[in-house]
Amino acid sequence: HFNTEGICNPQKHYMVDLEQRLVQIKRDYVEPGYYFSVNRGRQFGKTTMLRSLAEFLKNEYMVWFVDFQNISTSSFESETQFVKAFVRLLLPEGMSVYTGMVRTPTQLADRQADQLDLLLKPAAELLEREKISLDELFVRLSVVCANALKPIVLIIDEVDSASNNQIFLDFLALLRGYYLDRDNKRIFHTVILAGVYDIKNLRLKFRNEEEHRYNSPWNIATEFRVDMGFSADEIARMLWEYELDCRTGMDVNQIADEIYQYTSGYPYLVSAICRRLDERFEERKDFGKEEVWTKSGIAEIVKVFLNEPVSLFESMVRQLVEFPELKEMLHAVLFQGKRVAYNRYHPVIHLASMFGYIVNKDHCIQVSNRVFEILLYHLFLSEEEFTSVISEKAQGNMGQFFFQGRLNMDLVLEKFVVYYSDIYGHKDIRFLEEQGRKLFLLYLKPIINGKGNYYIEAETRDAKRTDVVVDYMGEQFIVEMKIWHGNEYNERGEKQLAEYLDYYHLKKGYLLSFNFNKKKQIGIKTVQIGNRMILEAVV
Repeated sequence: HFNTEGICNPQKHYMVDLEQRLVQIKRDYVEPGYYFSVNRGRQFGKTTMLRSLAEFLKNEYMVWFVDFQNISTSSFESETQFVKAFVRLLLPEGMSVYTGMVRTPTQLADRQADQLDLLLKPAAELLEREKISLDELFVRLSVVCANALKPIVLIIDEVDSASNNQIFLDFLALLRGYYLDRDNKRIFHTVILAGVYDIKNLRLKFRNEEEHRYNSPWNIATEFRVDMGFSADEIARMLWEYELDCRTGMDVNQIADEIYQYTSGYPYLVSAICRRLDERFEERKDFGKEEVWTKSGIAEIVKVFLNEPVSLFESMVRQLVEFPELKEMLHAVLFQGKRVAYNRYHPVIHLASMFGYIVNKDHCIQVSNRVFEILLYHLFLSEEEFTSVISEKAQGNMGQFFFQGRLNMDLVLEKFVVYYSDIYGHKDIRFLEEQGRKLFLLYLKPIINGKGNYYIEAETRDAKRTDVVVDYMGEQFIVEMKIWHGNEYNERGEKQLAEYLDYYHLKKGYLLSFNFNKKKQIGIKTVQIGNRMILEAVV
């Protein structure tokens, strides 16, 4: 089955093959003996990848995999408590040990246990001491590393759960010191720290001004550049494995590409959509199964998915509340088409990138995937929906927009022109430039709510143009919203929309122009571009 909870196991789960990444990590990071951090957004597959890496390295390295979630808050109150907690994680019963002979999460065969007990004895002896310092811990760890028959790779998962206290900073400082002097003192061959927060910049984690620390001792870390997102081809290979088992009849490459279009390869989102499609397929095995693994089936699943309690989405909402500057930036990009240059040293941009909410696209920030984008649009619009006059207008007589179950998009545009002119016609240019497109979405949302969905085509979204793709009961509509910049620009926009319709195999499209000229002609007209028809609305 497709797994969305915890670590993925290729023996139990349909999953993307990670071997190519593991080869790259071993070659580029482990073999040279680098210390590095793996910082990615929540549920980005960090633990699954690192567990797989530990297994992959076992023939040449001894890998110690510890999880800092297993250290309680009280263990950071003193060096003694931390050292004892850390040593317990290193003991066979407390850690996953990859010895090169066998992987045993909870216990080892007698012979291996004897070997490991002997190796770890210098560290284990610290548990009997009343008071221990971090210095003593590292002296013992150096002895362990010197006596090991293989280089030791230490992987610490969920490390940012410990990153807001001084003892942890001291732990990092000692790691750094031993790393810089490892020609004279034996220590771990490679150390990998994994978590959401970048511990090289702990200031982002601290909210109390008195506790700000802009630099951490982890400045020795090599930047980790491995792409952990999934490509459409990788998703397709996973789906082929599923298709051989379940025989859904899907067009594997088309479905993989569509899932990628929604997720941009974000591992959790890929698995979550596949899992829900699989569950829907099981429900409809004897009836309507051909409707599940299709483009319209994916659109339906995404719509349902976005309304479920999902911890990843709940985390995003919390971060927007905690970091209002982040919310403000995303709002400006989505609704005003602002082009914000990507600058990794800008605190808010760095934060959004670290959480996995944005990516660097052509040197500008862009929301990292369509699912996140739809979620953010829904969230921002919901905050204003109850007080929006134009949203009330749309809800007042929604039945008029439908005929025999189909959405009448022509009438949707016609009525928007009327409502917009009545309510906002007197507003100044700046208000309309900043709010116009949001007002159309506030108007559209209640009309299609429940049975339809929409998303913004990121490739065309800027200060001048935004394309909205509306999915309603298996039918698609393309609505281009743009700011008026003269007849020549308008004619160019009409041709662009016609080309866009070709891509979607549609005969008709919609153009909504926000025109600020005093002599503008408000209303609806039809334009023919080749064999494509465009209904143009001007407000």
